[in-house]
Amino acid sequence: MKYKTTEILNMLHQEHIASYMKTLSEADRIAMMKQIDDLDFSVLSAGETNEERGVFAPLFATTLSEIQEQCSKFTDIGLQAIRDGKVGAVLLAGGQGSRLGFDHPKGMFNIGVERELYIFECLINNLLEVTRQADAWIPLFIMTSVYNNKETQEFFEQHNYFGYSSENVWFFIQEQLPTVDTDGKLMLSGNGTISTAPNGNGGWYASMAKTGMLKIVQEAKIEWLNVFAVDNVLQRIADPCFIGAVIVSGKVSGAKVVAKAAPEEKVGVLCLEDGRPSIVEYYEMTDEMLHSREEDGTLSYNYGVILNYLFRVDKLNKTLSVKLPLHRAFKKIKYMNANNEIITPEEPNAYKFETLVLDMIKLQDDCLAYEVDRNKEFAPVKNKIGVDSVDTARALLRLNGVEL
Repeated sequence: MKYKTTEILNMLHQEHIASYMKTLSEADRIAMMKQIDDLDFSVLSAGETNEERGVFAPLFATTLSEIQEQCSKFTDIGLQAIRDGKVGAVLLAGGQGSRLGFDHPKGMFNIGVERELYIFECLINNLLEVTRQADAWIPLFIMTSVYNNKETQEFFEQHNYFGYSSENVWFFIQEQLPTVDTDGKLMLSGNGTISTAPNGNGGWYASMAKTGMLKIVQEAKIEWLNVFAVDNVLQRIADPCFIGAVIVSGKVSGAKVVAKAAPEEKVGVLCLEDGRPSIVEYYEMTDEMLHSREEDGTLSYNYGVILNYLFRVDKLNKTLSVKLPLHRAFKKIKYMNANNEIITPEEPNAYKFETLVLDMIKLQDDCLAYEVDRNKEFAPVKNKIGVDSVDTARALLRLNGVEL
């Protein structure tokens, strides 16, 4: 039986939206019905994610010294995979720079001091180092959101892709999920529009499937995808040594990790859960896990993830039929009130629903933990001031010889 949109809304206890639709013009009502038909309302029944965790055990990394010993071999294997067209890169760039006081895509933020140097530019410069080394372009897929897609694409065009080959860059839009207020009610973001938000960084592969990007991956015979976040300006992308190490290991995925600065550092740690690769968040760890050490004094749960992963495409395809857990995040979300006024809240007022890429790790058979030097590869730009801020990232860029 096919229900009408108003009947569906009433069954979902969203009568206020059904009533509101009656006030719209026919054209606006049809447009709103189309948006509603395209949205996934299963989130309305999603509560707090209280997933029962399994039995944790340490997962030890291939260390910096071990990597250094075999770096030449790993790099040669990685470069050959790139030259053979087996490697693609996926940049997760759907976020805005609001926490930096910047009302544009985060990648457009100018981190330069004496000159312009944008976050996007830093990342492309890092990728260009590899393409020059391999003498081959790496297909780059950039995930945007419905809110920043146009501005992001125009920014790349205005800056001539920062020297990258535009023929090897594809933009795709991340899926959106509806947001709800504290009573679980849908909100309006404007006239005739349900409020939505991007579905979290775990939705990147499903979004690639829905936007036709996987057809490009398939036609190009890409076997590995390196996925990374926009805000780490020092990270190495399609790093041939990393790629080679994962290939040699025979594992189906890899994660770049950094040794924790302190036992209590607020970072997700790569570990084993019921014998499979997993990530345990710092707030989920017991005191015993936080402070447990191996015989050599190293922390047992020592290696924090930095959102730079390598996945085998054939294994990723199997995850498309799996529904990742939804995590609720309490955020400040603009909305339209009953008087048709747009309200910008000063405090968190509503929930958005996110899937997380770390949950994709749990779907992999195994994962190589690959240690990197945090001073050379980990400079996140998350906050305006303080920890992981613009200033700390600038200091690390200077430390690595980047002129600002």
